[in-house]
Amino acid sequence: MFNFPRLAIATLLALSVSGCAMVSVGSVSSEDYLSARRGDVLTTGKLSASARTALQVVGTDEARCNTNISECRKVLIASIGLSDEQRLSTISELWLQEALQNEEAQKLEPANDALKAATLSAYLESAKHAYAYLFFTSRTPDLRALEDRQAQVRDYYNFSTQQAVVGLFNRYRDQLEKSVSEEKTYLLQFDPWQVSGSTAGISLSHKGQLPNELVAASSLTFKGLRNQYRRDGLGAELVAVFADSVVKQEDENKPWSETPFPSITVMLRFPGNSIESILEGRRVELQGFDPHRNSSVDVRGIRVPLAANFTSGYGLWLARSGFAQESLLSLIGRSETLDKPRIYLMQPFDPNRRVILMLHGLASSPEAWVNVANEVLGDEQLRQNYQIWQVYYPTNLPLPFNNREIREAVNATLRNFDPQGNRRASKDMVLIGHSMGGVLARLMVSNSGDQLWESVLDRYNISAQREKKLRQKIEPYVIFKAMPQPTRAIFIAAPHRGTPYAENRFARFVSGLIRLPATVLSRVTEIGQLLVNPDEASDEPLVGSINSIKNLSDQDPFVRESSKLPISDKVSYHSIMGNDTPGVILEASSDGVVPYASAKLEGAASELVVNSWHSVQEKPEAIVEIRRILHEHLNSLQQGSQQ
Repeated sequence: MFNFPRLAIATLLALSVSGCAMVSVGSVSSEDYLSARRGDVLTTGKLSASARTALQVVGTDEARCNTNISECRKVLIASIGLSDEQRLSTISELWLQEALQNEEAQKLEPANDALKAATLSAYLESAKHAYAYLFFTSRTPDLRALEDRQAQVRDYYNFSTQQAVVGLFNRYRDQLEKSVSEEKTYLLQFDPWQVSGSTAGISLSHKGQLPNELVAASSLTFKGLRNQYRRDGLGAELVAVFADSVVKQEDENKPWSETPFPSITVMLRFPGNSIESILEGRRVELQGFDPHRNSSVDVRGIRVPLAANFTSGYGLWLARSGFAQESLLSLIGRSETLDKPRIYLMQPFDPNRRVILMLHGLASSPEAWVNVANEVLGDEQLRQNYQIWQVYYPTNLPLPFNNREIREAVNATLRNFDPQGNRRASKDMVLIGHSMGGVLARLMVSNSGDQLWESVLDRYNISAQREKKLRQKIEPYVIFKAMPQPTRAIFIAAPHRGTPYAENRFARFVSGLIRLPATVLSRVTEIGQLLVNPDEASDEPLVGSINSIKNLSDQDPFVRESSKLPISDKVSYHSIMGNDTPGVILEASSDGVVPYASAKLEGAASELVVNSWHSVQEKPEAIVEIRRILHEHLNSLQQGSQQ
């Protein structure tokens, strides 16, 4: 007799061994789910799920493909079991994988020229196949807008473009320099590729010449910047480096400098009218864009967003500036590069964007605005309507001298870029000044009349003969009108009436170290000699001993008199102050340096007090308020134009 249970068990085992399929089910975490769906060669170092599926369809897998990537690509090309989208996206990822592997190999063989060329070629192939996927398959990008795979392939294109362009620049810069024509076009050939392009689309101020260096924005991280602002889209986000040092003036005769670290976006186009013609070709057209001016680009009649990074150029500018050391040397008169105010344009000049002019405080530099400027750049509406100019000035000079010199620098800059003064950039400027910069900003929008001049006459016993000579010497510093361009100002922790802090022991010690430039000292001495009658005893200090710190004292005659000057009627102004004295009533409070009573201005359109020490401009609440005011400025201008 048969033992049925044993026979049944044996039969089941035999069936299972013979290949009868059995399916089981499990569960995955949300983290593993996203990793499986979105992981790829860029994020995990392994091929994406989409690529692995395509390989399985053609009868291979990732492990076998890794042993011979070239043969694997041939199988994918020959297979009829894949759609164009599957084939092109997978081949693009495989070329990218090969390029990344080559880069790792280069670390062991840095002098291997053939390997470098192969790496560049692999990146170009990856970008080319991604380009064909994005714009030459039957479905247009908008029909795949919500698909993970399209986002991955866009990243393959952007990253491969970035690596190829930076690699080509580093490898062939000398050759490119020689080939740039007057039309700003160039041609580069390396086997088997031909690369052509133009710098005409990039609004650079450097006469069309190539930068010293190209830096991938994605490779940069910054300490001190709270956020990095960028725009998703197509193209490689780069920083073009035109100068090794920011504070070194290229031309002492001009007081302005357009950014030597402009952000640019670069695209690679591959000529052809079909997938086949694109893949067979070895021609590449490189096209550069100013991302501040271009938000989208046309590819085969399809408008797509242009990728951009708005922080990296600014961050690199600050990181390489040398401002921290230079600002201290400038304060004590030891700077070899900064003896006059300089205007730094944070982007190439745009006649259609209004100017925000930022003025830092004592012993400071444009670094004081690091997060203020970055947050403005990160606001899409503000970025589209404003351009930032930062004033860097020697903070050892007396207020009257800096007031005059900064005015002249701003006017010279505007005359250079807008000689007729009728473009938007020359109108409705916004001044933002912190501390001493706030006092200077107030002077720039004030009308002195004869008020300051008469106060000098009241304070000194000046003969009629000396009065005429004195007025000739002193008039440029004590008689001025409000600048016509600004129509709004933001004063931040500004000691309009001076501060007792300038009278303490440490401030007096630092003041004693300050040395004025020889040209300024001679002018101050001439004025001092005319003010003090040599035949009369006088308790007045010699004017030749004045400097910026003494000017900021609440006992200083100039700051006390200038605080009474009327601000132009066409200027709306706002105050932002710090309060670092908890438990004290507002009227008696201080930010630790500037008393509230000195910073307060009657007639201000708004006033905000932030719990902060003197560097209140760095506080998030203050930055939000600055952005609010800038939006208000735009809205008021728009409403005015509609009336």
